[in-house]
Amino acid sequence: MSLEPQSRAQRKLIAAARVSAAHLPPALPPAWFVTDPARTKDPAAIARRLPPSFGVIFRHFGAPDRESVAQALAGICARRQLAFLIAADPELAAKAGADGVHWPFWLRTEARRWRTRFPLQTLSAHSAQELRSARGLPVDAILLSTAFASRSATAGSALGALRFRTLAAEASVPVYALGGINPENAGRVADVAGLAAVEGMAVFGQEIRT
Repeated sequence: MSLEPQSRAQRKLIAAARVSAAHLPPALPPAWFVTDPARTKDPAAIARRLPPSFGVIFRHFGAPDRESVAQALAGICARRQLAFLIAADPELAAKAGADGVHWPFWLRTEARRWRTRFPLQTLSAHSAQELRSARGLPVDAILLSTAFASRSATAGSALGALRFRTLAAEASVPVYALGGINPENAGRVADVAGLAAVEGMAVFGQEIRT
């Protein structure tokens, strides 16, 4: 996926992403880098080194610089052939030329309103009940959390690999594992789901010396 020098951690994530890509629809990336203002201070630095075919979900949480960051990420994603979504902000997504919108579960019905405006929409879910509630919504994939133990302040109890795999297999659309995904555990779910990570993708922001 990338011709740049790679660390062991990067190689492991790329290998897991290849497994994910084998069973996901071609329009979906095998892995998402999910930004977080508190935990990924420089998302552009990571996005610039993501392997082609990965994707970026920009979660800005109303940050005052969100428009400039969105434009910068959009340019990086276009140059590196990365899918680009903006969370919960269809107007900003349209302005930045993003591929679509990532919806938090509480805004799930907005997916119907915007389904003809964007080629790609994803949704967050956090339980079997929310997965069932998402049936029939015009979304292309669901990010299901919390897969593994996470340092996120909003993370719930970890589902664990076995429970996550069961839920992913029962879902009506492709599922991505979110929450605690890192190079060491990504392979435990890659054969049933795509990958999505915040801090786990930070390994691609590390410059590798040769």
